Amino acid sequence: MATQKLLLLPGDGIGVEVMAEVKRLIAFLNKSGLASFETEEDLVGGAAYDAHGKAISEDAMKRALAADAVMFGAVGGPKWADVPYAARPEAGLLRLRKDLGLFANLRPAVCYPALADASSLKRELVEGLDIMIVRELTGGVYFGEPKEIVTLESGEKRAIDTQVYTTHEIERIARVAFDLAKVRKSLVHSSEKHNVMKSGVLWKQVVTAVHKAEYPELKLEHILADNCGMQLVRTPKQFDVIVCDNLFGDMLSDVAAMLTGSLGMLPSASLGATDPATGKRKAMYEPVHGSAPDIAGKGLANPIATLASFGMALRYSFGLSEAADRLDAAIAQVLGEGLRTKDIAAVGQNAVSTSDMGGAVIKALETAR
Repeated sequence: MATQKLLLLPGDGIGVEVMAEVKRLIAFLNKSGLASFETEEDLVGGAAYDAHGKAISEDAMKRALAADAVMFGAVGGPKWADVPYAARPEAGLLRLRKDLGLFANLRPAVCYPALADASSLKRELVEGLDIMIVRELTGGVYFGEPKEIVTLESGEKRAIDTQVYTTHEIERIARVAFDLAKVRKSLVHSSEKHNVMKSGVLWKQVVTAVHKAEYPELKLEHILADNCGMQLVRTPKQFDVIVCDNLFGDMLSDVAAMLTGSLGMLPSASLGATDPATGKRKAMYEPVHGSAPDIAGKGLANPIATLASFGMALRYSFGLSEAADRLDAAIAQVLGEGLRTKDIAAVGQNAVSTSDMGGAVIKALETAR
């Protein structure tokens, strides 16, 4: 069995606590013979700023580029609210995405049967929910230039963020979405704002062309991003795969997260292009939730999103689909047995700690062998 090289970047706040559960899971997989991982660990975000004066060091970037995949925790917190903009904790995450070429962000929103009542929506609207949001990750308004705050002659300030997309960037993210739809329900919704944004006009044109030329057997529907947000909280099960730009994908995936009961439940995968010579692709896996400094260090964080993100790594980077399926089943089993961290516990229900939840998932894996 080939040994896979994995870089762990816990980051700040609860990122450290949830990554500890991934370490326990990796140790179990190595010991059981289900997989073989060699891990390294480094700093990112506020922790890296404190140590190096920047959100990620050059050594950490070298490790990320050399790894088969990166596991990322969370970054940020009030402690670093006033650091220089270029050194803010989130800059480490953006650099990883850009330098690794991680243009495709996959964010599944799955409502486990045992958690249907934890959603902010009625059970009948979310029970059985399984959506995949495909977010373009290295273009759009987060990376477009110019990006600046300037002082005008009048003394008034003006802020500028630029939304930029090329045909190539839209084509490649569209193909990711269509390829996923081929093994799901053959339905893609493309979300943009072509009614008020020129980038939306191009987005719609290019996605339509890719669909017609390469995936005519699939169903494509176009939906304005604001309407998509409304429909996600109205009748979410009408969707299967949603493809959108960087900004709208950021917002819509957080909406979808709450359909499942908690941000602590939503994993993600960020993928680069496949290397034609090796067949491998750069990848980073992370929970969608933030660093939650208000509960950091208290053992209250839900590790499921991070464990499920590692499950996506098993599936998309390491070709270990059977192990990924078993991990998904173990998570569902533990939730079915009634274990809850505080974020998904019902009123009056006892909540377990971060380590208790992680340990229960590993125990379920052990007993399922």
